[in-house]
Amino acid sequence: MNTLIFGHRNPDTDSICSSIALSYLKNALGEKTTPRAIGHLNNETKFVLKYFNIPEPQYLNDVKIRIKDVKYNKKAYVYEKDSIYDAYLIMQKEEITAIPIIDKNKQVIGFLSMKDVAKFLVSGEKEVINTSLDNILDVLNAEVLSRYDDYIKGKMMLVGYQSSTFQEEILLTNEDILVVGDRYKIIDYAIDSHVKMIILAVNSNIKDDLLEKAKINNVTIIRTSMTSYEIANMVRLSNYSCNINTHINPITICEDDYYDEFQLIAKKTKHTNYPVVNRKGECLGSIQINLSNEFERKKVILVDHNNYEQSVEGIEEAIVVEIIDHHNLGTIGTKVPINFRSMTVGCTATIIYKMFEEKEVEIPSDIAGILLSAIISDTLLFTSPSTTEDDINASERLANIAKIDVNNYGYKMLKASSTIDGLTINEQLYEDYKSYTVGRLHLGISQLITMDFEKINKNINEYVDKLNELNSVTPGVNVIFITDIFKRGSYVIYNTKAEEIIMNAFNLKEIYEGIFIPSIMSRKKQMLPPIMEIMEMQ
Repeated sequence: MNTLIFGHRNPDTDSICSSIALSYLKNALGEKTTPRAIGHLNNETKFVLKYFNIPEPQYLNDVKIRIKDVKYNKKAYVYEKDSIYDAYLIMQKEEITAIPIIDKNKQVIGFLSMKDVAKFLVSGEKEVINTSLDNILDVLNAEVLSRYDDYIKGKMMLVGYQSSTFQEEILLTNEDILVVGDRYKIIDYAIDSHVKMIILAVNSNIKDDLLEKAKINNVTIIRTSMTSYEIANMVRLSNYSCNINTHINPITICEDDYYDEFQLIAKKTKHTNYPVVNRKGECLGSIQINLSNEFERKKVILVDHNNYEQSVEGIEEAIVVEIIDHHNLGTIGTKVPINFRSMTVGCTATIIYKMFEEKEVEIPSDIAGILLSAIISDTLLFTSPSTTEDDINASERLANIAKIDVNNYGYKMLKASSTIDGLTINEQLYEDYKSYTVGRLHLGISQLITMDFEKINKNINEYVDKLNELNSVTPGVNVIFITDIFKRGSYVIYNTKAEEIIMNAFNLKEIYEGIFIPSIMSRKKQMLPPIMEIMEMQ
C-alpha cells in the first residue's frame, strides 16, 4: 500500500520540501511513498520547486475512508440480458442476497434480489419465455440441432397428449415453444406449424428428415438430458434478468463517497445491498452493509506538524505510521507505537538531511537544493533565534551538493516570497497560518514574511475586521505577525478582543494595531509560547 507523506495545512517551504525529500529517501530504501500537499503552495515554495525543476506535489483533500477503501464485492453485478439463473448463481457463489442489473454500458438499471427470484418462481407467469437462445442453452445445458432464432419469445408447452388428440385439439403458432420427447408425429406437426422452438427432453432422437424440414421451416430445435419436468422448471430461469426487475431506480453509492456518509444513508434506507458505481455511473460491484466495516485505512507520514488542527481532514481515520517534526508536541495520538522523531532544530528539513546521512543514501543535487531552501525559509536566512548549529552545518553540506551560494540564492528566494502584490487579505492571512487549541479557546497565528508593511498599514482596519470576523467563528486569539527579516522583528495585527493578551504576552507598555516588536521572528519559539502561556492563565 502506498504511504502518503505531507506537511501541515497552508504549507510553507519546509512542509512541502521535507515531504518531497523524505519520499525520495523512503523510496530509495525500498518503500512506496508519495508526497502530497494539503493546501495551496505559496510564492516562495513555487519559486523553489521551479528553480530546481521539481514538480509540485498533488493536492490531497482528505484521508477519510471512502467506499473504494471498503471491502465490497467487485463481481456482484449482472447484465440485463443475462439470465435469472446467472444472477442466482452469482448471488449464491458470492453469498449475497441481491445484485445490481446493468445495461451494456454498465449503467445500473435495476436491482434483483433472491426474494424477487423466489416470487417469480412461485407466482410468475410459468409459460412465458423471453430471452436469448444462448441463455436457454446455458440453463438447460443443451445442444443445438437446428438454429434459426437467436432471440426466443413465446409460450412454453409440455406435450402430454396422444398424438392424434394433440393435432386435433391444439392449434400451434410461431409463438409456441414445445417440450417433447421422441414423439415424431407431434414433432412433425410442430415443424409444419412453424413453432418458435422445440426442446427435446432426455436426449431424445429426431429423424434426419424432420431435422431437415425444421431447417427449411425456420424452426429452432435443441436437445437436453433433462426431463420434461426439469425443463419446465429450469427454462423459466433462462429469462432475462431485467424481466423481473422491480427496483428500477435503486440507491447507488459512488466509490469516491465517504464511508461515514454511506453509513448514514444505510441507516436511513435500511437496505442490505447497494450498487457501487464510479463517477461515470459505471457499476463496479455491490456492497453489503453487514460487511462494510471491513476497510483499509490510508497510511500516512506527517512532517513539520503533529497537531490535529494543522493536519489533513480525516486524519483520525488514517493510520499515522511516522511523524517527523521540530515543533512542540501536539494533539495527534496513535493506537500503536510509531516512529516519532522530534528535534530542537530550526527546520524539519535539517532532520531529513540527518536521515539521509544515517541511512547512507546519496542526496541528489535537486533534493539538496530544496532541503537547503527549506532551512533558509524556516530560519529566515539564519536570522531566526530558532536557528541551531545543526541547521547551519546541514546548510553548508547541502549548498556544496547543490552548488549554490547560500546568501545570494537565499536573498533571491526570500525576495520572491516577500511581495504581497496581487494577494487578497484572506490569501495573506492563510499563506502561513497555523491553529492551536488552548483549553477551550482557539489560537490562530499567521506569519507573513514581507518588507511591504507600509502597504498593509494603509488598509490595516480591513485586516483587523478580517481577524474579528474569524474570531466570531472561532473565539480566542487570531493574530498576524508581519515579519521583516531586515528589520529583525515583526509587526502585529490582532483581533480586538485579544489586545490585552498580546500586550501581556510580549510585556508591551503600549499596544496598538500594527505595533512593531523587535527581535520577534520565530513563531515556534517567540510567538506561540508567550501567547499560549497568557491564554492558559485566563
